[in-house]
Amino acid sequence: MSEEMTTVINNDAGSAERKKNFRARIITSVVYVLAWILLCTLKWVVPGGYGALGFDAVFCVISIVGSMEFLNAMGGVSFPQRAFTIAFAVIIVPLYVVVQMTMQAGFLAVACAFCVYVMFLAATSVFDHGRSTVKGTINCIFCMLYCGVLSTVLASINHLSQNSMVAVLVLFMSTALCDTGAYTLGSLLKKKIPLKLAPKLSPNKTVIGAIGGLLGGVAGGLMAYGIMLLCGGVNGNILFFGYNGVTLTFTSTAIDPAVTFTLVGLATAVLAQVGDLFESAIKRECGVKDMGKCLPGHGGILDRFDSMLYCSVVVLLSFGTIII
Repeated sequence: MSEEMTTVINNDAGSAERKKNFRARIITSVVYVLAWILLCTLKWVVPGGYGALGFDAVFCVISIVGSMEFLNAMGGVSFPQRAFTIAFAVIIVPLYVVVQMTMQAGFLAVACAFCVYVMFLAATSVFDHGRSTVKGTINCIFCMLYCGVLSTVLASINHLSQNSMVAVLVLFMSTALCDTGAYTLGSLLKKKIPLKLAPKLSPNKTVIGAIGGLLGGVAGGLMAYGIMLLCGGVNGNILFFGYNGVTLTFTSTAIDPAVTFTLVGLATAVLAQVGDLFESAIKRECGVKDMGKCLPGHGGILDRFDSMLYCSVVVLLSFGTIII
């Protein structure tokens, strides 16, 4: 077989593989959007805060599967260290939710549990030092901060005493539209404006794509505000229709709500892209292409939710302290 024919066959095979991955990515994205709509509906219509438990289940899965993916990628972790880490990843989100819903002390419970977890890890480094190294202990602690603790931050957004619904809308819509905006604008203009954003970490990401991500994040924040304005109302004033008392509480007179949501969407988009690049840095350091394979076309849980984990803190601060 000639070299030219071999090249053609390889190119055809590569093209077929890319089309297959693209179809899988589209299907996974559609399922993701439908599931998100269902969970938002449950959170909106089911009274007593019990409709939020659907999102809590998702955040628990992110904690557990994300921790598994992280530990597999990092390596150098002994069985006792892995067992303690996965066990803590299993309980941390349910622990927060139960204590928060009953005693409003979810973060206190998580802080105490995290201290116990670190003590157990330290014990493995002492009594199983041949296998449980200090480096493995540090990897496990970072894994739990990244996957477990940030998953409880997502759960805390889901259980805010007020503005929880709009905070969840901003969280999901800004991160999703940030990805969409970055991909769309980057694909359209990367040949005309080929300046790379972080060539050593992610060669395909461009500055123009990052700008598209910022625009998408702002659009997500404004869309979330528009949904609440039409369907939930602001400070109890319902424009279109309302249900179950879900509303946006915004008492500041110094700034317009639309401006606030623009800024929150922008900040969310910035951190979402930083989180995505940080995930790329982890994968490059570990020598892996994807953190997992559970989401066809996307990779693993951390490949899909890295941006959301990273920007969860700014969303919590925005709707837990600033927008009141």
